[in-house]
Amino acid sequence: MSTSSPVFRVLDLFAGAGGLTAGLHQSDDRFATVRAVEMDLAAAATYRTTFGDLVYPGRIEDWLKDEEVPAVDVVVGGPPCQGFSTLGKQDADDTRNRMWLHYAQTVQRAQPRMFVLENVPQFLASPEFALFQRATRKGGRLADYTFETFVLNSADYGSPQARKRTVVIGRHRDLPASGAPPTTTTRQRTVRDAFAGVPAAVTERELPDQHVEFAGRSFPGAFKTSQLHVTRKFEDRSLARFASIPRGGNRFDIPDELLSPCWRRHTTGSADVMGRLHWDRPSVTIRTEFFKPEKGRYLHPTENRAITHYEAALLQGFSEDHQWVGSKTAIARQIGNAVPIPLAAAIGRLIAGALESS
Repeated sequence: MSTSSPVFRVLDLFAGAGGLTAGLHQSDDRFATVRAVEMDLAAAATYRTTFGDLVYPGRIEDWLKDEEVPAVDVVVGGPPCQGFSTLGKQDADDTRNRMWLHYAQTVQRAQPRMFVLENVPQFLASPEFALFQRATRKGGRLADYTFETFVLNSADYGSPQARKRTVVIGRHRDLPASGAPPTTTTRQRTVRDAFAGVPAAVTERELPDQHVEFAGRSFPGAFKTSQLHVTRKFEDRSLARFASIPRGGNRFDIPDELLSPCWRRHTTGSADVMGRLHWDRPSVTIRTEFFKPEKGRYLHPTENRAITHYEAALLQGFSEDHQWVGSKTAIARQIGNAVPIPLAAAIGRLIAGALESS
């Protein structure tokens, strides 16, 4: 019998920029991703450039028709959640909500020992989650599996960002329950920790002029994470608003003469809009439009600008050598949609321990 460590074969669905893959690989070098699926071509190019030629650049339903699903130990993935999100329209008929079905079909074909599905907390109250539960009952397509659900905050796992996610950890019925990943920190990491050594002053507005070919198209890139420290051209009125906001402040600190008409009419509402990040707390959830201060608490703690793509990637836990492909908007979408790497790594350690003991 071989004494070498086992390799845990992984299939990564809705892979995006590779947050889950990066976390798994960081947690245990026995994880070996054999295939990834991502329909956003820029994100797929990011994945390919960082992890190698493992990604199918297209829709999961097309992949299921085009290729034989490989046998793996673990299936991971985060189906699109816009229809569930509190920021979206919460449209129960949003076709993206039904991506869980393609995920379930993949599990049925790949026959993994375990699977991980991550989504927004609202997923647990959705009709799709009820259908997912039904699929694991007797006679369902996933009747050989059961699962546990947890709502986890990435800040409890070493991430300098407060981001709550539903994590579904499924297992073959002959395996014992694994429980939730144990928290890894007694002191939450802060924005100050994440930005240590990062130049506060930023003058560059554009990404380097370089391109990569992928799937028959040319994309900007590839850029290392550190090359993403670029800002935007803000109007003078916006700069004046930023300058009026003190440390930890928000739009309620802006003088009346600088307020937009809609803010004058709405004196209540979110205190995160036009808010500055707090140095000594984890950041708020990094979403896809973090470069727009009007979308949330995305102003630098002291500088009169939104956080840069580099800073957002650091708050998500991406390494300096992660490779990014796409326009600034496309890369921002990849960063905001990713699973924080420290949370993914904690899940990876749990899965590796469960697979090893089985």
